[in-house]
Amino acid sequence: MDSSEKTAASVIGPGLLVAFVKSTRPKQWTKNLLVFMAFFFTIDQEWDLAEIETGVRFFAKSAIAFVLFSALSGAVYLVNDIVDVEKDRQHPRKRFRPIASGKLPVPLAQVGAAILAVAGLAVAYALEPLLGLVAALYLTTMLFYSFMLKKIVLLDVFSIAAGFILRAVAGAAVLQVPISPWLYICTGLGALFIALSKRRSELALAGEDAAKQRDILNTYSVPLLDQFVAVVAPATVVSYALYTVTSENLPENDAMLLTVPFVVYGLFRYMFLVHRKGLGEAPEDILITDVPLIISIVLWLATAATVLVVFRG
Repeated sequence: MDSSEKTAASVIGPGLLVAFVKSTRPKQWTKNLLVFMAFFFTIDQEWDLAEIETGVRFFAKSAIAFVLFSALSGAVYLVNDIVDVEKDRQHPRKRFRPIASGKLPVPLAQVGAAILAVAGLAVAYALEPLLGLVAALYLTTMLFYSFMLKKIVLLDVFSIAAGFILRAVAGAAVLQVPISPWLYICTGLGALFIALSKRRSELALAGEDAAKQRDILNTYSVPLLDQFVAVVAPATVVSYALYTVTSENLPENDAMLLTVPFVVYGLFRYMFLVHRKGLGEAPEDILITDVPLIISIVLWLATAATVLVVFRG
């Protein structure tokens, strides 16, 4: 190999690696933070704050679950981009994705997706068999979404919500702790709210090209999606409020109600960004860039943690 060939190889290698990592969508790994929910709600319940060793062990298990679900979701995104490659090339933003733009060859993406999926499932099962089962169910659901469910009206958004719920279930499975069913209901409704808002933004921005970019958009309309959101948003707030006063693993003095205003503000802020700012097509961008929403989330975490530490035990 002469010097020019060596130079080309050195450029191609890192370039393909960067393209591969981009195709696993690191920004969307923020969704996998849901696996920490179970750990968060074990504060001063399953382990004593004085027992640092137990807390570190719980956190480490949750962190591993986060990495595993990031690998599994990365595999799903690779498969999804392979399946949607022609549709993505019709989209003003998605056409720059590595697979759609040709920067990442499809065969390499297929091999990478298989490696991530198999490795993720194997490690999940080795860590905790129940976690392996949940991970397998998540991967199966998301693959069904990529190949079929995303083309079926309503089932497309319900399958997305199921993915969020399974992340929360995985967080409890890896720690072998029970979580209130209300929390799963809240997670599912919140995810459904985000999925419907995403569809609304996609439809509003695509206009006449909606069907070219995503088949399912042809079956929805903006007014219809607004009606769906009008049902799901209040249901989310009510279910969360009920969770704060009925869950057996929360303080009996209903102090967790103090966190409800942050949930309401977060929903309203998200709806404002979708309707007035034209955002919502990329929920992960909203969650990591909108300062008021980030502050609301931080205040919710701080208030909830304070309530759990002070009033439960």
